[in-house]
Amino acid sequence: MTRMKTAKKVVVLDYGFGNVRSAERALARVGADVEITRDYDTAMNADGLLVPGVGAFSACMAGLKEARGDWIVGRRLSGGRPVMGICVGMQILFARGVEHGVETEGLDEWPGTVGPLKAPVIPHMGWNTVEPPEGSELFAGVDPGERFYFVHSYAVTDWSLETANPALRAPAVTWSTHGERFVAAVENGALWATQFHPEKSGDAGAQLLTNWLKTF
Repeated sequence: MTRMKTAKKVVVLDYGFGNVRSAERALARVGADVEITRDYDTAMNADGLLVPGVGAFSACMAGLKEARGDWIVGRRLSGGRPVMGICVGMQILFARGVEHGVETEGLDEWPGTVGPLKAPVIPHMGWNTVEPPEGSELFAGVDPGERFYFVHSYAVTDWSLETANPALRAPAVTWSTHGERFVAAVENGALWATQFHPEKSGDAGAQLLTNWLKTF
C-alpha cells in the first residue's frame, strides 16, 4: 500500500447515515487529511467528498437533503470536483429507490432503480468477488479474485446509461453476483461509487481509496 506524498483534504459528509468514523480511519490510513462535517462550505471546498450511507434509501435521502447534501453533491459534480459514494451513499446517486413498495426519488446522477436483491439469502452480508471492467482506475493494483465486504439487501441490477458523445469516456461499471448480478461499483468522471465497503475491506479496500485520492 502506497501512502500519498501530499495530503489531500477529504470531507466525509456527516448527514446522520453512515459509518463516518470507519471511513475517516480508512482515509487517514492512506494519507488523506480527513474531516467529518456537514458544513456546506467545508464540504464544497475539500479536494474530495466521500458520501457514506447505511439504512433505508428514503431515510438517507431525507437526511441528505436536510444537510443540503444534494446541493453539495450536485454543485461539486457540475464543477468536476471528486465525489465518492459508499453503500447507500452509492444507491442514492441513482434516479430512484423502491423499498417495501415505497418509491423515493434519488439524486438522479445515473438512471436506474434501486430495488430488492433477489437471492436465497438476504441481506447479502460478507465477502464477495467483483468483476471490474478492463482498464478500471478504481481497481488498479488490486489482484483479480480479491474479495470486498458487502452489507445490503437492495441493489441496481440494470445499468442503462449510454454515452452518446464518442469523445466522452463511457462510465466503467463493475459487477458482482449474489443471487443475481448487480452493480458493485461505478467510475464516471468525477463521480465514483461502490456498493461494498472499501473502508471495511482491508488492504484491498485501502488500495481503492488510494486510487481515488490519486485522481485529484
